[in-house]
Amino acid sequence: MNKTWNESVRNSLKTASDCNEYFDHDGFQEGSFPIKIPLEFAQRINKSDPLDPLLLQILPKETQSSNDFLDSPVSDERHSPVKGLIHKYPSRVLLISSSVCAIHCQYCFRQNFDYQDNDILKNWPDIDSYLSRSKEVNEVLLSGGDPLTLSDKKLSKILKKIESIRHIKTLRIHTRTAVVIPSRITKEIISMLNKTRLKVVIVFHINHAQEISDDFIKNVEALRNLTLLNQSVFLKDVNDDAKVLAKLSYKLFESSILPYYIHLLDKVTGAERFLISDNKANEIFIKLQKLVPGYLLPRLVRDEGGESKRLVL
Repeated sequence: MNKTWNESVRNSLKTASDCNEYFDHDGFQEGSFPIKIPLEFAQRINKSDPLDPLLLQILPKETQSSNDFLDSPVSDERHSPVKGLIHKYPSRVLLISSSVCAIHCQYCFRQNFDYQDNDILKNWPDIDSYLSRSKEVNEVLLSGGDPLTLSDKKLSKILKKIESIRHIKTLRIHTRTAVVIPSRITKEIISMLNKTRLKVVIVFHINHAQEISDDFIKNVEALRNLTLLNQSVFLKDVNDDAKVLAKLSYKLFESSILPYYIHLLDKVTGAERFLISDNKANEIFIKLQKLVPGYLLPRLVRDEGGESKRLVL
């Protein structure tokens, strides 16, 4: 396994001028959400195609503001009984395990989240107390940011704290880093997740088959004993096509990953250009149903900031 994943994080494009030079492009501009593109991901982008689906996801672009687009579209803060923990569903909680992502996707719904006050290690005494008395909770989700931007040592520390709470049975990890920088799937992580007493579910965040590299397919092989799922976001001009989504489903299946969710866009300020209408999304999804078997069909959902996601179709 490649052990230089953190070097890949450091070797990222972080300014508009660097991006315009690298991509031979004049469309990058500094915005309120900082640019961050690891070179490993940038190398999968077709520089000659201004509509490359990977490029469009990380290209900052000024858009006309809309009143129904908000800084916090899913209202995480309303469901946070203690800092660093979000409890929307009775049987499971989400922990904000990291403030960092390996890549900055311009549709990110947590780009305005107050990470500084929600560090879970700093707030662990309160989190531990809350989880210990919440006997109905049997699953913990690690999100962020991205939990796989943490070191193996920090991940192990968090895992052991969760394992110590006996009524927690399942650990779910949501990550985009693993596909953006496949070398992040280290021997240490593989061993850690295969040895824990917890049932482990990994939910990758992959929107387009072009994101899936040979290195990712090879490295994820060592995780096949775990439950591997994928969630995507429906994005205009990126994956708003049934054939594109079908290709993604089949590409995921090559790595024993099952499509789980395809989310309608969370309406975060600045992401207006990615919005697909409900009617258009339904039309695409109906076509997708005819192209893939049922086990490769993701659920089309919307997060309305309430207590559960709503199935759209």
